[in-house]
Amino acid sequence: MTQSMFHRATVAAASIFGATALFVTPTAQAQQLNLLCNATIDWCELMKNKFEAETGIKTNMTRRSSGESYAQVRAEAANPKIDIWWAGTGDPHLQAAAEGLTEVYKSPTLPKLQPWARKVADAAGNRTVGIYLGALGFAYNDKLLASKKVPAPKCWADLADAKFKDEVQMPDPNSSGTAYTMLATLVQLMGEEKAFAYFKSLHKNVNQYTKSGVAPSQAVGRGETLVGISFMHDLMIAKVGGLPVTIVTPCEGTGYEIGSMSIIKGARNMTEAKKFYEFALRPDIQSLGPQAKSYQIPSHTEAKVPAEAIKPSDVKLIDYDQAKYGSTETRKRLLARWGSDVTSAPK
Repeated sequence: MTQSMFHRATVAAASIFGATALFVTPTAQAQQLNLLCNATIDWCELMKNKFEAETGIKTNMTRRSSGESYAQVRAEAANPKIDIWWAGTGDPHLQAAAEGLTEVYKSPTLPKLQPWARKVADAAGNRTVGIYLGALGFAYNDKLLASKKVPAPKCWADLADAKFKDEVQMPDPNSSGTAYTMLATLVQLMGEEKAFAYFKSLHKNVNQYTKSGVAPSQAVGRGETLVGISFMHDLMIAKVGGLPVTIVTPCEGTGYEIGSMSIIKGARNMTEAKKFYEFALRPDIQSLGPQAKSYQIPSHTEAKVPAEAIKPSDVKLIDYDQAKYGSTETRKRLLARWGSDVTSAPK
């Protein structure tokens, strides 16, 4: 080969290589999303798989409780590893918003959401948004109730009765958004002093404080505890599955969660996070909950409400102050008092 021929071959090869490099660049920079999910594992996986299939965006999903998720987002504030935080009680989302840990984002879908979902967004300066609503309650195992020959509990007060010693399971408010909602609910319902006196009495009847809010609903269905305190949509999973449970809406009244969604401040994959945000607000996507045995009331006005969902008219809901009890100051104070007054109380 002459020098001229070699030069021409080299130039041609370089041109082909350059074209090939341009061709493979998109693959090398494939889109991805890091999702932090607080719903049940089935619903988390359903959302992940549906989003991946629809967009082609590789989604790395981590499932944690609400309290654990807030702790992670806070710990990683200087170097976020999560792009979007989906589901879980609204209080930790509001706390993260107040601390500037989440991104301001106003979805064009916002006007089509339920008033309670928009209220959360307003309270957070559009750093979070409501995606579903679920009321707090408890359930008892019918077979265990019959065998122990105790009257069926109908009210929060009943659960603190000595008849239920070591028979109640509830989550820990330090790690569970469900339990913090219960703590905040009873403080609003009874007043703080009476609420903490109640929790000290209830403490004698609690056989386990679980890390997640879903766990007591599973335990009562399996007959591992007589009474389980959870959100009613989680308790409904056992009932729909044919397990012997009766769900109770407490006679005094009860609080509720507004499950929320937030984009993390400084997210590495901001474009993908916004795509998931819009995806999760769509009515067709919010209507998928029952496929994962999730029966919350969706926030989009056009989404289909599950037949198994609680009807607000059937439940005595308190006027839950999301802004106050989602604030950093109130949350820290109540959790500190829980540790000093309840956790250390005698059994």
